[in-house]
Amino acid sequence: MTKDSLSVTDNRTGKSYELAIKNDTINAMDLRQIKVNPDDFGMLSYDPGFKNTASTESTITYIDGAKGILRYRGYPIEQLAASSNYLEVAYLILFGELPNQAQYDKWEYDILHHTFVHENITDFMKAFRYDAHPMGMFIATIAGMSTFYPEGRDIHDADNRLRQIERLIAKTPTVAAFSYRHLRGLPFVYPDNDLSYTGNFLNMLDKMTQIKYKPNPALERALDVLFILHADHEQNCGTAAMRVIGSSETDPYSAMAGAAAALYGPLHGGANEAVLRMLVEIGDVKNVPAFVEGVKNRERLLMGFGHRVYKNFDPRASIIKSIADEVFEVTGRNPLLDIALELERIALEDDFFVQRNLYPNVDFYSGIIYQAMKFPIAMFPVLFAIPRTIGWLAQWQEMLLDKEQKIARPRQVYLGSDERDYVSMEDRK
Repeated sequence: MTKDSLSVTDNRTGKSYELAIKNDTINAMDLRQIKVNPDDFGMLSYDPGFKNTASTESTITYIDGAKGILRYRGYPIEQLAASSNYLEVAYLILFGELPNQAQYDKWEYDILHHTFVHENITDFMKAFRYDAHPMGMFIATIAGMSTFYPEGRDIHDADNRLRQIERLIAKTPTVAAFSYRHLRGLPFVYPDNDLSYTGNFLNMLDKMTQIKYKPNPALERALDVLFILHADHEQNCGTAAMRVIGSSETDPYSAMAGAAAALYGPLHGGANEAVLRMLVEIGDVKNVPAFVEGVKNRERLLMGFGHRVYKNFDPRASIIKSIADEVFEVTGRNPLLDIALELERIALEDDFFVQRNLYPNVDFYSGIIYQAMKFPIAMFPVLFAIPRTIGWLAQWQEMLLDKEQKIARPRQVYLGSDERDYVSMEDRK
């Protein structure tokens, strides 16, 4: 009869151990019983970058990298992108179920009527240098919000916690739009709560002298889809940072600033920025073959291909590619698209890339769409942070309510010097 356990024999001692298996995992603490001597600390698992370590149990996002599956609370990302909007998906991610009409109406009202920020925050953002990176402004402003809402530290009060979550979902587009206007040297545009979540964001970005701004429906919808695709993605770098910082029981503003800082890196939220810079560097379709050869010779870096989780294809990339034509009908065809399509064609046919599972990921096409919508490259990680806010906050709340979770404190394998005595300056070689 089979047992849900793993038998391990330590060949150093000849002793055998039985480790319980639950959900295809073993509890790392069970390894501590494996010792050579009674006074040993016990065995650890070594996993740089957490490539095969589960730090939590979650019910939010499911990914099957081998099959290219992404689901929020069980719903396929393809269905949500086709039929839903961002605020409805945000409700689903936070509460676990799709809302009925009354629930959605209240949720939408509560979000759209928290969009304004304190005038001191406006003054704070205006004080940044004229060419400050929008993501740096975003991170600093989100962190600064903790001083405006000190009650946010009462994280164990469910009603108070929800109020902070609503504030952050509502105010991140405002902070993002203000950072964009600051970079362009334009006056800030205040929210218009008669518009949709994404329509209001476009209003704060683009409004000039219009009495009433009307967002283009195709761009509004495209932004909604992009926001849905970026809402959550399991235990990625930014989400892990949110959980680690949140495990100290700090307020959600401080924790989210840390998550956004993780997102700022070129290997995470800055990846689509790196794709655009790569395409600009290639410059012309005729230069693609030479660039590909440079990649194969390890002389150039190929950005926007492959994924740490997905092994065959990224389901988000095909959805984004499908809405690109709708965006280009409004904005005009992005000249970088031809370079991207040729690069994709060669990569999908060349054995070098096929054998390495290098295929376009979500960052490959999102950057092209954002540039077509006239966003400067520096705004790309900010555009990622807006929708990811709900994912961070839902994961943070799930962590707080999980009785198994403790303050994060990874172990290390120490390889430094053994004990040695201090040597005075004059006696050192």
